[in-house]
Amino acid sequence: MLFWQKLLFIQLCFITTAVQAEHSQPLIEDKTTYRTQLLWPDIVIPWGMVQLPDNSILATERAGKLWLLTEDKPSVEITALPEIDANGQGGLLDIALHPDFNNNHLIFFTYTTKTAIGSDTALMRAQLDLENNQLTEQTQLYLGEGDSNRGNHYGGRLAVTKQFIYFSIGDRGQRDKNPQNLSLDGGKIYRLNLDGSIPTSNPFFEQAGAKKAIYSYGHRNPQGLLVLSNNNQVWSHEHGPKGGDEVNLIETGQNYGWPVIGYGTNYSGTNYTEITAKEGMQQPKLYWVPSIAPSGMAYINSDKYPQLQGEVLLGSMKFGDLVALEINDNEVLKQTKLLTNSGRIRNVIQGQDGYIYLGIDGEGISRLLP
Repeated sequence: MLFWQKLLFIQLCFITTAVQAEHSQPLIEDKTTYRTQLLWPDIVIPWGMVQLPDNSILATERAGKLWLLTEDKPSVEITALPEIDANGQGGLLDIALHPDFNNNHLIFFTYTTKTAIGSDTALMRAQLDLENNQLTEQTQLYLGEGDSNRGNHYGGRLAVTKQFIYFSIGDRGQRDKNPQNLSLDGGKIYRLNLDGSIPTSNPFFEQAGAKKAIYSYGHRNPQGLLVLSNNNQVWSHEHGPKGGDEVNLIETGQNYGWPVIGYGTNYSGTNYTEITAKEGMQQPKLYWVPSIAPSGMAYINSDKYPQLQGEVLLGSMKFGDLVALEINDNEVLKQTKLLTNSGRIRNVIQGQDGYIYLGIDGEGISRLLP
């Protein structure tokens, strides 16, 4: 056996062993041939996407632009955005519609904005004026106060229900400062009412010194967030360092352990922790070693994809995989790889038209063909 063949064999053995580790599930490859149709190739980093009632798509470009995309028509830039600090992993991030969008034309989006010493994640509500292709009535609902001049771990994922807005802010590259401290933003998932006020039912609303908007804490950099429409469970996934990417069932007031526990190592290969479990800290429902760099998260209930109904899709920016998770009884029962080597899948959504759309760094936005 040639040296390169031996090396490849060793790597494959390591990957197979790693994904079958405790608390994880083997990554099964679906033999079905899935194809994609590239619709909008001009968006370099399509961070967030949402479909409007007329089937056009609002898509965020991380560099700070918001696009209205319609098949067979030129792309239209939506103007009058707030000042966006597009640096490192930051910029214009996720986007979602108000549940009463048909009547009020309100949208929510996350972005990075300059702060006193650097930049941080902000959440804004605005009205979408499609006659003039601009945003109006802008209100900043939340601004993280991580006091960081680093350009990483902004989080920024959004999930909006008929009652609440959930959103994430990463640890801002300050793992020993933010995630375990309830008085600081960063390393958290938050919950607000639709008007931007803080629900009195939030777990730390009455706790002195705590950020009242916090819903869960101990996170590194959540890049997937959804509320399952069949049972209202909140699910998220987040990036670990070198290994230890996680899928979590997010429950009110719970601590998800970063950086006290985890399944990865520092990028240098050294340990940031010696333990994977601790009382009072939640275990992931699934984790990946090596990391897959998960991004985007969508629940599929469309009859256009009967074989995927009831499953959760997420993208892998590292391996270019599209992964389907079977979730039942609060557990991830199976993970299946649908696409591979498809580029850095930044986001995945199910549109109101029932089609699945993929945002891929450097390629644009594609439709997954049934």
